[in-house]
Amino acid sequence: MGDEEKGAAAVALGAPLLPAASCYREEGCPGCVLDRRKESSGGRIPCKELFFVGITTLASSLPITCIFPFMYFMIRDFHIAKTEEDIGSYAGFLASSYMIGRAISAIFWGNVADRIGRKPVIVFSILSVVIFNTLFGLSTEYWMAISTRLVLGSLNGLLAPIKAYAVEVCRTEHRALGLSVMNTAWGLGLVIGPALGGYLAQPAEKYPQIFSMESVFGRFPYLLPSLGVSMFAAIVLIISCIWMPETMHKHKNPEKDIEIVKGLPSDCDSPRKKSLLQNLPWMSTMVSYCFFALHDTAYSEILSLWAVSDRKYGGLSFSSEDIGAVLAVAGASLLVYQLIIYHWVNKFLGPIISSRVASALSILIVSTYPFMTYLSGVKLSFALYSAAMMRSVVAITAGTGLCLLQNNAVRQEQRGTANGISTTAMSFFKAIAPIGAGILFSWAQKHQDSTFFPGDQMVFLVLNLVQLLGLIFLFEPFLVLPAVGEECR
Repeated sequence: MGDEEKGAAAVALGAPLLPAASCYREEGCPGCVLDRRKESSGGRIPCKELFFVGITTLASSLPITCIFPFMYFMIRDFHIAKTEEDIGSYAGFLASSYMIGRAISAIFWGNVADRIGRKPVIVFSILSVVIFNTLFGLSTEYWMAISTRLVLGSLNGLLAPIKAYAVEVCRTEHRALGLSVMNTAWGLGLVIGPALGGYLAQPAEKYPQIFSMESVFGRFPYLLPSLGVSMFAAIVLIISCIWMPETMHKHKNPEKDIEIVKGLPSDCDSPRKKSLLQNLPWMSTMVSYCFFALHDTAYSEILSLWAVSDRKYGGLSFSSEDIGAVLAVAGASLLVYQLIIYHWVNKFLGPIISSRVASALSILIVSTYPFMTYLSGVKLSFALYSAAMMRSVVAITAGTGLCLLQNNAVRQEQRGTANGISTTAMSFFKAIAPIGAGILFSWAQKHQDSTFFPGDQMVFLVLNLVQLLGLIFLFEPFLVLPAVGEECR
């Protein structure tokens, strides 16, 4: 096998392109302490560190996922939409406000994580969830709901450092597992979040024997699910402050670091000096990553709005509990897949091929949704639950593969910033996704009698076109593979 084939094989298997530059160790440096622990682990999986990855990711994901089952009803209760068909547009702006905030601040938090460490940013982000997610549950006006979500997205800078953290706590052979645990926790958020939102929203109406209309949960019908998320985040905050280890190298002798860098071979020295914007293997994954983020967010919103809307508008007439159950089951399927199956998918197919296959399968699955309006009863439940579970599995396969490629393409001292940039780009697309999806959904409800792709069919067609663009950019020449000799890094 030639050098070029070896380099391509390394990428296909998700092998890290840029390992640590030196074996220099310094007493008192948290990164060095963690490196020594990894070296002496005998290849064991870092269960404690991955536990921290899991619970912090879960605490960050719940505020995003819990609002989808009740968002339609929350907008309706604000009495801001003039007609029922306009609710989707307002819901889109509400859902996008969090992503707009995250897009504004993600690079900043990634850079801070590279400068002062992963743990301080992670802890601060969880604290922001505790405060502002509770305030969101107390919203009685549309502007307050959007404002609290915008601030929460701006202050919750966890995504960039936790991706870096998941890679850094693991030995090379366990990095796919580290990112898989992060995505598993996200999948758990897809179970718990919609369940909390679906079953705990409007408790005075659903459980009048427990909650009265005069109680605080009667006056604030969406406080209970928000408060549940905030209480869990508070527990995670305490655990993280006390026991979560740092992974960043913090050497007291920076001159020693300079000597180490100067002592590297010339072929391996240049990547350390190279700007992230010149790192083509990393940059080329960004396009597909953004298209998949756009599709994933638009899909999540449209599925919820479409399922709870009336059948006369092309929907399924589901309740918030019904769609909450669908999303919860779809999230539960991710837990089994990520913990048991994904490791083998990555091992045999690699992140690139698995992402391509998953993206193609997603197009086929989403194409089935418009035809479910012709079903009812058990047939409808079976079709919707099956499609939602399969769609969740293929989406997380593509997302995990791209995250693995991105984090293996940069060094540790750039990893936080790299994830911050990718999070900003992803968040921008996730911010415009709910707005576009909401407008598209409202338009579709008013055009159910069109002869060419009526209503709901047009919605899912547009979703598939976005997914197709992401798939195209997973092939050369759009996807750049490392040059020959890249594996020396």
